[in-house]
Amino acid sequence: DRIAAEGITYVATSGNDAVILEVNAETDFVAKNEQFQQLVKDIAVAIATEKPASLEEAKELKLASGETIANTITSAISTIGENITLRRFELVEKEENESFGAYEHMGGQISVLTLIDGGNEEVAKNVAMHVAALNPQYLQREDVPQETRDHELSILTEQAKNEGKPANIVEKMVEGRLNKWLGEISLVDQPYVKDGDKTVQQYLNDNNASIKLFTRIEVGEGREKREEDFAEEVRNQMNI
Repeated sequence: DRIAAEGITYVATSGNDAVILEVNAETDFVAKNEQFQQLVKDIAVAIATEKPASLEEAKELKLASGETIANTITSAISTIGENITLRRFELVEKEENESFGAYEHMGGQISVLTLIDGGNEEVAKNVAMHVAALNPQYLQREDVPQETRDHELSILTEQAKNEGKPANIVEKMVEGRLNKWLGEISLVDQPYVKDGDKTVQQYLNDNNASIKLFTRIEVGEGREKREEDFAEEVRNQMNI
């Protein structure tokens, strides 16, 4: 019942290698602890250097202290007094003509790693900042699975039919709304966050760059967070 859904995300780059990861704790208070933050950085360096293929392999990597990540986390749990877990990571390699964009938002509550071809690190980071802000689901609309398209199409069709329009009008309405939806969830079609008059694709084109991938991690996403009952907490501390 000790849910670890707080914590921080982190991005580390070294030469042609980069890693983005999430390490969880039970409270936001611990996420701001210097020992916890250093642990996250040490884990990132080890993973970026050794390139494990899975979480299980990652936990067996040795840190500079000589201890494995798993044992170091166990020691940190004993010291800090909260459940701590290495939840996930993703490794990315680049070519010499490519650039990483690393961005951490709100002290690591959100982290983004981008990889672009051409351009430079500033362009890659600007795209990473955009991803943090607008949270695209796909790189481009062609990446949206057909099943996902069909599901949205059925919803939009039902909504349009309920508006009482003729069938030929409904078809055009649905087509327009589907295109709008695809543009909203696809990175390259979104209005660029720093200049809404151009899309992300146009921003990249202006800088002779193209986006190859992005990864966005938000602390605790997909996990049920603990409901705080402060009254009960006070009663417990007072032995009532």
